[in-house]
Amino acid sequence: MPDFFEYRHIVGFEDTNLVGNVYFAHYVSWQGRCRESFLKEHAPTVLDELRSGLRLFTVSCRCEYFRELTAFDTVAVRLRLGELLSTQVGFSFDYVLLDAEGEHLVARGTQRVACLRSDGRETVPVPVPAALRAALEPFRRIPA
Repeated sequence: MPDFFEYRHIVGFEDTNLVGNVYFAHYVSWQGRCRESFLKEHAPTVLDELRSGLRLFTVSCRCEYFRELTAFDTVAVRLRLGELLSTQVGFSFDYVLLDAEGEHLVARGTQRVACLRSDGRETVPVPVPAALRAALEPFRRIPA
C-alpha cells in the first residue's frame, strides 16, 4: 500500500492561462480537492461532523513549482500527513505528472489546517477528530 492518498486530475483549458500553462492558483485548488476526496474516502464520519459545527480552517498553504503542466496532462496530487498536533494537521502534497515516460515531480506543496468548532456564537479550537487521526496515520510522511 502506498504511503500517500492520490487524487488524479486531467488538466483542462479552464486550468490554463493565456500562455498555455496551468495558472498557479489551480495547484492550491487541487490541494483542496485532494483533501476533500481523502475525507470522503477515508474519514466519512468527519464529513458528518462538518455538518454539525466542526470547521477545518486552512491556516496556511504554499506551493513550489518545478515544471509546467499544460492542457490534457494527467497530474496525480499525492497527499501525505506531514504533522499531527492536538488541534492542527499539516499536510504535504506532491504534484506528479503521469505520462508515457513515467512520473515527474512538477510541484510540491504544504497546507496546515486547524480544527475548530462553532456553536453559532463563538468558534474555538478543538482536538483533531479521532476518526481523522486514524485515517491519516497510514499516510504519514517518512522523513528522508
